[in-house]
Amino acid sequence: MNRRRTLVTGGAGFVGSHLCEALLARGHDVLCVDNFYTGERDSIAHLLENPNFELLRHDITLPLHVEVDEIYNLACPASPVHYQRDPVQTTKTSVLGAINMLGLAKRLKAPILQASTSEVYGDPEVHPQSEEYWGRVNPIGVRSCYDEGKRCAETLFFDYHRQHGLAIKVLRIFNTYGPRMHVLDGRVVSNFIVQALKGEPLTIYGDGSQTRSFCYISDLVEGMIAMMEAGDHVVGPINMGNPHESTMLDLARAVIALTGGDSELVFLPLPADDPQQRRPDITVAQRELGWEPRVPLENGLRDTVHYFRDVGRAAGWLPADR
Repeated sequence: MNRRRTLVTGGAGFVGSHLCEALLARGHDVLCVDNFYTGERDSIAHLLENPNFELLRHDITLPLHVEVDEIYNLACPASPVHYQRDPVQTTKTSVLGAINMLGLAKRLKAPILQASTSEVYGDPEVHPQSEEYWGRVNPIGVRSCYDEGKRCAETLFFDYHRQHGLAIKVLRIFNTYGPRMHVLDGRVVSNFIVQALKGEPLTIYGDGSQTRSFCYISDLVEGMIAMMEAGDHVVGPINMGNPHESTMLDLARAVIALTGGDSELVFLPLPADDPQQRRPDITVAQRELGWEPRVPLENGLRDTVHYFRDVGRAAGWLPADR
């Protein structure tokens, strides 16, 4: 009778599927909503027989009428390959989706967590990035559909909070990786691993000196749940990511070593508006949530390599002996 009913939009995506799994393990009833634009049924197939799990195909740019106790709003393509494929729809998902989910939360008087992104900081002029930094974003570039869409969603969340007293949580997610990433995700970890397993050259954009900070998926999910369970005074925005910084060259060499391959490195021009540095200041998450990442990069990469190796063998693009 006291089981919490939790809505996860984008629940069949990479992060969403892990979040659904973790919430079920904590005793929640979980309603997973996804339009399967980038989410995959295989990611949540193992949950379908759980009586406390429900799947609904729906696009959150359209109103949704359900009864739940809390909402995690994760729905939006997150990799440049996917969100640039249909940039108008990407913006609509962030903005109209936020409006629809905030309206639902307001009607239900339910707390709602917005999965925002480190991309709100753009190509930053300060390093590391703290929540007080307002960012340096190109409003008309090829990445703007995602960057500005997420920034507008944050605006809507805080306006609903101020105007309607809605209990909101805004989480800025930095680069996250792990099992269930899409093979064609287009982000650097999945690209490097798939290329290395195939014995292909690893594609590095720019000179490889640009940096990212990589957080393993289990660490992120623990942080998301901790923020939802924190008191209403914890509103955010709160950065969530791994403060350990790696260059693209270092990451490429680590992946080659873990796959046991000997791939060469190929350098291509840097895409437009690609940030040179990305590292979170997680002081607020440590203070407000008692959270910090625990999985070392090498361990997380090893698990992710195992996952992609199994996927490749099952799909036939990787020989059984590789």
